[in-house]
Amino acid sequence: MTHSLRLGVAGLGTVGASVVRMIARRADALFAATGREIRITAVSSRDRNRDRGLDLSGIQWFDDPVALARSGAVDCVVELIGGSEGPAKATVEAALASGKHVVTANKALLAHHGAALAKAAEAAGVALAFEASVAGGIPVVKALREGLPGNAVSRVYGILNGTCNYILSRMEREGLTFEACLKDAQALGYAEADPTFDVEGFDTAHKLAILTSLAFGTVVDAEGVSVEGISRVQPLDLRMADELGYRIKLLGVAQATAAGIEQRVHPTMVPKSSAIAQVMGVTNAVTVDADAVGELTLIGPGAGGEATASAVVADIADVAANMAAGRVRPTFGRPSAALRPAERVEMQRHEGGYYIRLTVHDRPGVAAGVATRMAEREISIESILQRRSENAAVNDPRGRSGQPVPLVLITYAATEGNIRAALDAIAADGLLAESPQLIRIERE
Repeated sequence: MTHSLRLGVAGLGTVGASVVRMIARRADALFAATGREIRITAVSSRDRNRDRGLDLSGIQWFDDPVALARSGAVDCVVELIGGSEGPAKATVEAALASGKHVVTANKALLAHHGAALAKAAEAAGVALAFEASVAGGIPVVKALREGLPGNAVSRVYGILNGTCNYILSRMEREGLTFEACLKDAQALGYAEADPTFDVEGFDTAHKLAILTSLAFGTVVDAEGVSVEGISRVQPLDLRMADELGYRIKLLGVAQATAAGIEQRVHPTMVPKSSAIAQVMGVTNAVTVDADAVGELTLIGPGAGGEATASAVVADIADVAANMAAGRVRPTFGRPSAALRPAERVEMQRHEGGYYIRLTVHDRPGVAAGVATRMAEREISIESILQRRSENAAVNDPRGRSGQPVPLVLITYAATEGNIRAALDAIAADGLLAESPQLIRIERE
């Protein structure tokens, strides 16, 4: 008789509860796909008395998830606690040390401890699976690890945080401020009471670090990601982007360059014609550029109980199907000893096009002064747009008000170091009324 796969689920929040329901609902289909009965034998959560709408009769309850991980009642631990330290880390480490397979949705844990955990899983001969840690229900981990081994990946980038994409989508469509859209996102449950982790780009950075490892065979290096959030993006920037043929998205980008692997998270202008520009609201998208397949874009729900549970259950099914043959895939697509240290590329060395919005004093010679400083740093300007003050003609018959006005530049490819140096020189000349806005352009 075929043995069952016994699951211990640590964490019964939105995702954990959805996993329990999905396994019950899809029991027959999972058996047909894996040749093995998958059943939940143990659970752990902080509140034993909370009504989750689940039938947990006959399932062993553990107040301590580490005790669950060590229990002889489970073969595979599903860690849905969250966080890079504390109970989540202790639970996964205990499971691996006990020879248990692990399925997790915890991007923070993998971003900070992925290399050590992968080594521990390999030593124990068990699986450490994490499809749900990046982009929710989108199977991007499997695409990179199992679907593209014949490809050399040159770039992987995407919209990896639904909160930020929702805010930028609302700002663009309705002309609202960042603050107003954030408040609505919090009211709808798309943003936390403290939204810093999402809107300042750290959530995206954790996910990007995982994708970088899968795409380029490097050790996960969350500290090597340059991070910038969306809180400084203004409605004017979105209007100017629209006029210039772009949309603004918070992207995570990992790119192979001659100097090493760039890992960067920042607001980005993408052409309206690109697939990723069409992704609005809380939806996620990931694009892979590779030599054989060209450009591959995956789009879908990046969060939510059912979508994330879908990815978790897919990993559970893989564990169940591979148990009979004793197969265990390397965590990041290759043995941990083969993962090379990520050669970091500082953001100052990034080269590309830039959108620069300067708030300058509306007086003769300002645009020429800006252009001179740009030329000194060998920065070529593709286009320049200047908006006059509405009352300029009243104040000055020559159309110069002396009031602060926006001056927008689009550059050809330039290094970030040169762009920053030019902006410092422009500020030193006294031409700026406020700090400049700088947004990178990611062309197709």
